[in-house]
Amino acid sequence: MPSPRLVRKSWNGTSLRLHTSVPACRTARLLASFLAVALLLPAMLAGCRGTTPLGESRDFYAYVANGGGSTISVVDLATLKVVADIAVGRGPTHVAARPHAYEIYAVVSQEGVVAVLDPASRRVVARIPVGSNPYFVDFTPDGRRAFVANAGSNTVSVIDCERRRLARTVAVGQAPGMARVSPDGRLVVVSNRDDSTLSLLDAETLETLATVPVGKQPEAIAILPDNSKAFVTATGSGQVSVVDLRQRRLLVNVAVGRTPADLAVKPDGGELFVANFDSSSLSIVNTWTNEVTEPLSAGRQPARLLASPDGQFLYVSNFGSNQVFQIEIATRRVLASVTVGHQPDALALTLDGGTLLVAHAGSSDLAVIRTANASLVTLIPVGLTPRAVAVLGATPRPAERSRARPAR
Repeated sequence: MPSPRLVRKSWNGTSLRLHTSVPACRTARLLASFLAVALLLPAMLAGCRGTTPLGESRDFYAYVANGGGSTISVVDLATLKVVADIAVGRGPTHVAARPHAYEIYAVVSQEGVVAVLDPASRRVVARIPVGSNPYFVDFTPDGRRAFVANAGSNTVSVIDCERRRLARTVAVGQAPGMARVSPDGRLVVVSNRDDSTLSLLDAETLETLATVPVGKQPEAIAILPDNSKAFVTATGSGQVSVVDLRQRRLLVNVAVGRTPADLAVKPDGGELFVANFDSSSLSIVNTWTNEVTEPLSAGRQPARLLASPDGQFLYVSNFGSNQVFQIEIATRRVLASVTVGHQPDALALTLDGGTLLVAHAGSSDLAVIRTANASLVTLIPVGLTPRAVAVLGATPRPAERSRARPAR
């Protein structure tokens, strides 16, 4: 039998190495295998071209409200570039994706309107007048109604999202800063900063069910997943007020640090995390006993908190030290401290949890962080003084597609 002789051939650009001493039947099988690989290779390579350092997060877009300007920046998380700047009006302060619909809502504070954005055309398709100095928008779980607290009008605007118009205006307390909808969609909780009360509204009838006195200068609101309690930062008294939503009364004012700025509830509802801006500390509140159990590490001036949907991690933007902490909730350990841009503020996670986005109020850019190893991928310049970030898929899911409407 002759010694094997190596022969090189080329098939569709793929080099093949064949031994001439291999029997013909085996050679045929090898050729068939190589042919299959060669035919699949272009498709495999095409799939690889779409990958980025963010993995599955490439299928998302980030919408950034540039509070110091008049635009919403649209960031493609595949290319890590701004692909559009949508003019919405002066001073956009909040941006949110409407549930079960392929739409973005932007609160334009200085003009007293809510702008509805169509992600497909990247245009404003409706401008809904609300009250004076709105700041924040929240939705019922079915996405049919939105609620906006108007600090300058002492009202809450109720938006019919299906018709994209104002449905009703409800009088509340003085200088309402936030209106939050309970997870079951039945109640709206409004923090009234100047008279230190909460207004509790029936989300369906819009009747005011109760006005509850709380700590001084209430602002941020967190509601437990079982709809039983609301926790409210009392920024003027260094407290968190705990309100029983079923009995509609104040349970206790819990002492935390100075100027509690933000709240995050662990997804199972068992713990509440408090960012104490002027104490440079975090507090943990047991939501069953309504007691502070222990402090957590923080950098200088923690401003925003975000708990991962699986309850494993807490993310903290440290406004004064230009860092983002990744804290393991179970062990209370700071797993990573990521140096980012100047004055990190708003936080958002992509829907797959793979990417954390951080808006920098001071340097007017957006940090992109890979959560798997808490590494900074890049900083993307956006508009002036970004205040909020929302994330939406590149294309609507079936439930969203059925309710999406063309731009007008």
